[in-house]
Amino acid sequence: MQLLSPAGQQAVSDLAHRYNLSPQAIEHMLLAVNNGAGSMAQFNCPELGGSGQWMRGGMIMVGDMFNYGLKATVDNLCNELSDLLACTQVFPVLPAGTPGSHQWWPGDLGAPFSSGGQNNTRYAVFAGRLAVELNGCVTVYNTLDHQIGGVSQQQGSDSSLTFSSQYGTMVVSSLPVVSGAGQMEPANSNFAQPQPSAPVDVPDNQFVEPAEPAPEQDVTAEINDSHAAAEHVESTPAPVSTQNGEQLLALIEKLAQLHSAGVLSDGEFATKKEELLARL
Repeated sequence: MQLLSPAGQQAVSDLAHRYNLSPQAIEHMLLAVNNGAGSMAQFNCPELGGSGQWMRGGMIMVGDMFNYGLKATVDNLCNELSDLLACTQVFPVLPAGTPGSHQWWPGDLGAPFSSGGQNNTRYAVFAGRLAVELNGCVTVYNTLDHQIGGVSQQQGSDSSLTFSSQYGTMVVSSLPVVSGAGQMEPANSNFAQPQPSAPVDVPDNQFVEPAEPAPEQDVTAEINDSHAAAEHVESTPAPVSTQNGEQLLALIEKLAQLHSAGVLSDGEFATKKEELLARL
């Protein structure tokens, strides 16, 4: 349970009696209103209908949405708790230098020149000192001759702290530690590890020849094939004694097709044509 000051304990007891609720329910609602800065609350209290929301002067939601009496009870209770937080020290004041207090740094450092926070990190800059609270642990660093302008927390797998000074952006862990455990620098794992290749066993007396590249394709292969076909027709004619006129005419017609296709020149076509006609 949350620690309460004597005034806070007395107020919770009075409200529990007047609203006919348990002190635990009142304390639950008190923490919810406090977390909402006194103007709103999100709660889950079985005695008040389970989950619900309250906003000062605005929307009220309860588990039993048509139970207007319950809505009025929640509204009245939350308004009283908000007023209580505004005028009464409900929670005990934590000593200076205690984690969780407003003055979380060691008290002997005095008042900081600047302070701030980001995510789970808070920092305060003093004369020659930098105090950093990370996850509830406070570390004090010697700032040497740095004139620190601010501290930031890097995002991603590398969550190291950096600060800006007249020398540029520096890593906080590079400063000497005065007190505290210091910042643990996580290993950068944002790289893929190469997989080792399996060794290939080759006998000492065996020579492995490198693979030869594939021969390039001749872009003129089709034209050369056409010339070869023409040469075959020209150089291997059938004997005149067994070749009749129809076969010779078919050969002349084929030569004409090759000539039309540009495979045979005019002179080549005329010469071969005369040779075939001479056999008729």
